[in-house]
Amino acid sequence: MSLLHKLCDIVEDCRADLTYRSSCEPLWTFQERRRMDGAKKAKATGMGSEAVSWMQPGAQDAHPVGNRFLAENGAPAGNMLAAGDNAAFMEWLLRERQMAGKLKLIYIDPPFFSNADYAAEVKINTDKIRLSAVRQKAYRDTWENGMEEYLSMLAYRLLLMRELLAEDGGLWIHLDWHASHYVKVIADEIFGQENFINEVVWQYKSGGVSRRRFARKHDTLLYYGKSKHYFFKAQKEKSYNRGYKPYRFRGVKEYKDELGWYTMVNKKDVWQIDMVGRTSAERTGYATQKPEQLLRQILESCTEENDLCADFFCGSGTLPAAAKQLSRRWIACDSGRLAVEETEKRMWTAGDSFSVFEAVPADVAATLRKGEGAALPRRSAQLFHRRIQNSEGSLSAEVSMAQAGVSDRQILTVQLTGYVPPVAIYEMLDEKNAKTVKRIVKKDGLSLINYWFVDSSPQGDGILRPDQMMVRGKGGLELQFEALAGHFGGTQGEILIHASDVFGGRVTAVAAVKRTEE
Repeated sequence: MSLLHKLCDIVEDCRADLTYRSSCEPLWTFQERRRMDGAKKAKATGMGSEAVSWMQPGAQDAHPVGNRFLAENGAPAGNMLAAGDNAAFMEWLLRERQMAGKLKLIYIDPPFFSNADYAAEVKINTDKIRLSAVRQKAYRDTWENGMEEYLSMLAYRLLLMRELLAEDGGLWIHLDWHASHYVKVIADEIFGQENFINEVVWQYKSGGVSRRRFARKHDTLLYYGKSKHYFFKAQKEKSYNRGYKPYRFRGVKEYKDELGWYTMVNKKDVWQIDMVGRTSAERTGYATQKPEQLLRQILESCTEENDLCADFFCGSGTLPAAAKQLSRRWIACDSGRLAVEETEKRMWTAGDSFSVFEAVPADVAATLRKGEGAALPRRSAQLFHRRIQNSEGSLSAEVSMAQAGVSDRQILTVQLTGYVPPVAIYEMLDEKNAKTVKRIVKKDGLSLINYWFVDSSPQGDGILRPDQMMVRGKGGLELQFEALAGHFGGTQGEILIHASDVFGGRVTAVAAVKRTEE
C-alpha cells in the first residue's frame, strides 16, 4: 500500500491511541524542580558573567512566580519549561492542569524528516588546554520505519495540540520541503481543511547550493485556526513603488526613505528574514536555531499581550525569548538535555520568571509525594574545604561563614574550585570529542560550567529556588557566591549548590551550614 493510501489510517490509528492512553494510568508525570524570578537582573562584578537575583525566601507563597501576568482564562499564570517527551507533557497538561482550550497559540519546529542527526557547537573557554569547538548530538531526525513513523509521531501530537488550543487559537507548523506536503494533508484531516489559513514562506540567504537543482532557500510554515473564530491582527510592511518613484494616486498615502517611495500594505505570505548569523547576539550554537524576528512576527499577528503560547519542540528557546520581549506568557518543552539547559540559561539571562518541570515515572512520583525532597541528591558535606560529591558527577567547593564587620550578621561564601560532569554527557559525544572533554575535566573542569547557583534556604519540597545565578559571559564565569546569612540554612540547616555544564549535564549537592559561635 502506498503512503498516500496510508495517510487516513495514520490519523485514525493515532486517534484510537489517544483514546486508549486517556483511559490508562499515566506512565509519566512532571514535577517542578526549579523556580526562579529573573525580574531583578544585574551584572555581576569581576569576571563578566551575569547574575540573576531571586526573591527573598518565603516570598514565593505571597507572590508566586509569574503572578505579574494575571491569567483571565483560568490558565496557570507562570511560564513553564518542561524536560521530557512532549506527548507525555501535553497529556499531563490536559490531565493534571486542566488546560484544554487554554492556549492562544502553538508554534512547533519539529524535526523535518531530513534523515540526518544534528549536532550543537559547544564553545569551551579555557587557557589550560588548546582546543577547537566541541560538537555534541543535539537531536535525531532519522526514522527506522521511514515517513510513516515520522507522520505517526507528528499526528498524535497534533491531536493533543488541538485539544490544548483555545477556540480563537492558532497553530503554526514549521517545516521544509522534505515533508510539508504530507503534513498538510494530515493537519487538514485533524484541524479541518476549512481551518487552514496560510502557507507562509520564510526566505533566507544562508546555506549551501547545488549544481543539480535551484538552491533551496526557504522553509514552509503552515498556519491553522482551531475554528473560524481564530484571532488575527494584520501587520504592515513597506511596498516599494515601481522604480521607487511616487505614484501620486488620489487617496493613497506614500512615504519615502533612502531607497525611494513606498506605501504601507498588509504583510504578504513571503517573509525575508535572515538566519541567525555566527556573530549574532542571539546565537546559542544550538543546531537549527530560528531567529527571534520570525517568532515575533507570528506572535504579533496571532496573539495579544498576556496571551499564553507554547512550543513543544522548543530547541534553544526562541519562542520563549520572543514571548518575553512581547509580554506574552509561554510554555516550552523539549526532550533534549542540551535544549532545555540552553532555554533555561537564555530565559534567566533575559530576566524572565518561570518554573522548570522534569519528567518522572508516575510510579516513582507516587512514592515521593509525602517527601518530594528525597528526589534531590542527598549527599551531605562538611562546611569547610570539603569536596561535595554526587553520584552523577561532583562539585568541589569551599563553603565558609564569617563575621560581617562589626555587625552581628554573618556572611556565607561559596567558592567553586572544581567540577566533574555526569558520565551521561559522554553518550552525546563521539569518541574524539569524548577524549577531548575528559582531558578538559582533568585540567580545568570549571571551564565546562555554563551557569551555577546557590539555594540558601531550601524548603524541603524538592524545588530549587536560586538566590543568585552566575552565568558564563564573554569575560568568563564568576566562581564565588557571597551574601549576608540572615536567613540561610532552610528548615534543616542546609544549602543546595547546583551547576549546569555546556553539555546539559547537571550536578546538585547539599552542604550543611552551621553558624560560628558569637
